[in-house]
Amino acid sequence: MRLLRILALLATCFVTAGLSGKAAAAVSEEPKKLVVGLEDAVRIGMQRNRVLEIARLDRQMAGQKVRESWAEVLPHVTSGLTYTRSIKPTVLFLPGSVFGTGQGIQAIPISSDNSSVASVSINQNIFKLSAIAGIRASALVRKISDESYRQSNAEVVTSIRRAYYDALISSEKLKLVEQSISRWEASRKDTGALFRQGVAADIDTLKAFLSVENLKPEFVRARSGVSIASTRLKSVMGIDQDTVVALSDSLVFRDMKYPAEISAAYAEALEKRPDVRSLTFQLEAEGERVTAARSEGLPTLSAFGQFQAQTQFNDGTALDKSRWPVSSTVGLQFSVPIFSGFGTSARIEQAKITKLQTRTRLEDLKEQVRADVEIRLWNLLEARKRIEVQSRTIGVAERSYSITRLRLREGVGSRLELTDSELQLNTAKTNYLQAVYDYLMASAELEKSLGRIPLPEAGS
Repeated sequence: MRLLRILALLATCFVTAGLSGKAAAAVSEEPKKLVVGLEDAVRIGMQRNRVLEIARLDRQMAGQKVRESWAEVLPHVTSGLTYTRSIKPTVLFLPGSVFGTGQGIQAIPISSDNSSVASVSINQNIFKLSAIAGIRASALVRKISDESYRQSNAEVVTSIRRAYYDALISSEKLKLVEQSISRWEASRKDTGALFRQGVAADIDTLKAFLSVENLKPEFVRARSGVSIASTRLKSVMGIDQDTVVALSDSLVFRDMKYPAEISAAYAEALEKRPDVRSLTFQLEAEGERVTAARSEGLPTLSAFGQFQAQTQFNDGTALDKSRWPVSSTVGLQFSVPIFSGFGTSARIEQAKITKLQTRTRLEDLKEQVRADVEIRLWNLLEARKRIEVQSRTIGVAERSYSITRLRLREGVGSRLELTDSELQLNTAKTNYLQAVYDYLMASAELEKSLGRIPLPEAGS
């Protein structure tokens, strides 16, 4: 009997330990919660977005290309050490008369068993126009890379803002559906009370019930929209999908300062937009490449020098006993290209054509910028006017609904009047919400079109 009690006690301990372990695992697996505002979301996204990380690496690559271009105008120093082991000695053929042996040719060994040569050489370009043009072109490539980074930064910031606003409006739409369900629930209770008093008909209670039930699929759709928008926001922010994100900002109207005239907005965009600046630098770089291609047909002048020590010794001779005579030379090399098989002229024409293509792309981009800025500005103004109209409509719709519901409670109103008032109230709130969302989205797009999105501060 005692043995059975001990076994039961052990089993209870094991079960309790297992449940405690599961509870601890459940606590440890609980997803972390992150409360973020719009600026927080942008800041986190700037730190973790992979597109920006690639753009940062491109900037580093451009910096190394600038360093590489300077190699053409800096000295080139090389050193070398050569050791040769003679298996059979090198011979020199001399007439036999030299040695008083009569006619014939004598083979005289002239090499030692071991030989070595140590040298240091230096070469310095004095005049090479293509190298100078290459340096200027590489500096422009660095500027192009900086503007490309700004462009990537603007695109990432705008995509995060879009995703955040999408998450906000999804949440607000869910609230509107919940408010509508709450109003219909209250109306259903009022109708039930009137039916019990004999004032309302049975059909009114059925309609009230159906009004609530018909909103449930819309509630499911709205709740699903919140989840989808949250997933997209976490994706562009670069955070783990298991993280629960709570939005601290709300969908409210924030007035934006924008140019009053389209011409002023267009001028600001041409000055600040990174894609316009990048293509402008690209056009300058193509001009330097034309200069570099032309310089291939010009003379080049370089200086050189060499310091050399050599030795030869036979086996059995100590290395420190061998002689190392030293020789040194300096000089100038002047080279004049005469004919390269039309290769130089072909490269010059190719560089000219590439420059013309870049100029055409720049002009086309400017036209696109003009249209883009104008469209974004009109979208902003249109959304702002809708906000002004809808902000007045909401108050009227709320008052109309309150009066209609009161009339129904007193038995002098109809079910149709309440349905119409609820629909008008919901439409007014939805339209206002959509107008604010459109304004915020238009402001984000306009800031990108004007080139107003700054680079993040260092270390942020």
